[in-house]
Amino acid sequence: MSQSEKQPAANFLRHIIAEDNKSNKYNNKVATRFPPEPNGYLHIGHAKSICLNFGLALENQGTCNLRFDDTNPEKESIEYMESIERDVKWLGFEWTGLYHASDYFEKLYQCAEQLINKGLAYVDSSTPDEIRECRGTLTEPGKASKDRDRPVEENLDLFRRMRVGEFADGAYVLRAKIDMASPNINMRDPVIYRIRRAHHHRTGDQWCIYPMYDYTHCISDAIENITHSICTLEFEDHRPLYDWVLEQLDWPQPRPHQYEFARLQLEYTVMSKRKLNQLVMEKHVSGWDDPRMPTIAGLRRRGFTPAAIRDFCERIGVTKQNSWIEMSMLEYCIREDLNENSLRVMAVLQPLRVVIDNYPEDKVEQLVINNHPQKPELGKRDVPFTKTLLIEQDDFDENPPPGYKRLILGEEVRLRGAYVIQCNEVVKDSSGQIVELRCTYDPGTLGKNPEGRKVKGVIHWVSETHSLPAEVRMYDRLFTVPNPDSETNFLDVFNHNSLETLSGCRVEASLSNAQDNSRYQFERLGYFCFDVKDSINGKRVFNRAVTLRDTWDNK
Repeated sequence: MSQSEKQPAANFLRHIIAEDNKSNKYNNKVATRFPPEPNGYLHIGHAKSICLNFGLALENQGTCNLRFDDTNPEKESIEYMESIERDVKWLGFEWTGLYHASDYFEKLYQCAEQLINKGLAYVDSSTPDEIRECRGTLTEPGKASKDRDRPVEENLDLFRRMRVGEFADGAYVLRAKIDMASPNINMRDPVIYRIRRAHHHRTGDQWCIYPMYDYTHCISDAIENITHSICTLEFEDHRPLYDWVLEQLDWPQPRPHQYEFARLQLEYTVMSKRKLNQLVMEKHVSGWDDPRMPTIAGLRRRGFTPAAIRDFCERIGVTKQNSWIEMSMLEYCIREDLNENSLRVMAVLQPLRVVIDNYPEDKVEQLVINNHPQKPELGKRDVPFTKTLLIEQDDFDENPPPGYKRLILGEEVRLRGAYVIQCNEVVKDSSGQIVELRCTYDPGTLGKNPEGRKVKGVIHWVSETHSLPAEVRMYDRLFTVPNPDSETNFLDVFNHNSLETLSGCRVEASLSNAQDNSRYQFERLGYFCFDVKDSINGKRVFNRAVTLRDTWDNK
């Protein structure tokens, strides 16, 4: 991926790496990793971590691995792994190495035996409830398990029998032997292995014991020679355990060091995989890639661009302080990128028929219109102009309010890239609904103003004959309040009006060749993306990525 021309903003991680390079702590090497668990689709919060880890490596001519933390086989799948790889690539990054925690299962097991031999791990028969009850509180120390002083030889024997499947799930766990009185509860003899008979998507049924994340993470980093292990802030209290494991294993120096940053908290959505999964499973949304979802797959399908997401992640910065980011900031980044790079086309979402009485019946005029007003290099397109056109219903008003600058009876308006027309007659059906406008055009106004009079309004249009039918989906924010997580039940504030589907829309003929993720500005309406997934059997579907300007505050 090409480096941005913008100078990256300073942050504490960039300062740390600069100091490490200056002191030659890691021989001027920077090695990071992005280690997702493949138990769901990635979301915009993961995008921040992806941009940070891969970005820091790129800035320092270093390396960044993609490593799947696949130690919990009951919740993980190949589908999620493939989606993660797809999302990282789509964001514009290439990993140095592709690894899995399961690659290291044998090494992790050997390290566990090493801890047992040093008297630093023991097999415990306590139940999860008993372990929880004996862990203590922030003000009270924990209580030692009855098995804490089990002899080394017995621990080794039990642990090896755990491996070969001699015991039932939950019968035993392996715990690190640290300090049950530690003020950091994470250091009170944490569980590092559990028995779990679950088929693993990579190792099959080879293992029936699986290591815990806190134990696996640091060893995996060390095996891969990671220098800067960057996590979100909730892992700050886990860092002493990270360091303890590597220290007790006598891992060679220099060892990786863990750093924490504030995770992304975006308004009007949720970032919990559990809650996102609930939205999918209970069919509140159409899937992980529903364009309302904060998943990278959903954002991609909605029409967001990799460049805009990378720009957003850079703008919000990297801090140690949790804070909420306004959705309008993300929308601003998307809008800025699409305004710069998307082709302009015309579409009519709620058509009203316009007949130009003085235009020849069978004439088809190909008007040449720029694809982008500021970028001639994006070319031009032919837009057919005919006797019968379609305009937006709300671009005509029989009783216009003050300041109305669109079409009204007896007045003129300019058609975008075409002629000035005047409305002379309104045709209604038996119920009083307007079904057609009878107009005339001024043939001398193509590309210039009429002589002796000023036309204030400009509206868009399409040819009734040549335009294409389309379905347009108007997306809004997924929840009605900025922080849905603050509610007792986040579904109570689900925005049931977050999707409006408009059928009977018409788009100009140039969109017959729209491709997957083609993005356009529908003039005067917003930015839209062609949805190839649902555009089947001749149906054309366009998703609104974002409005032309921020209108949420007005709501």
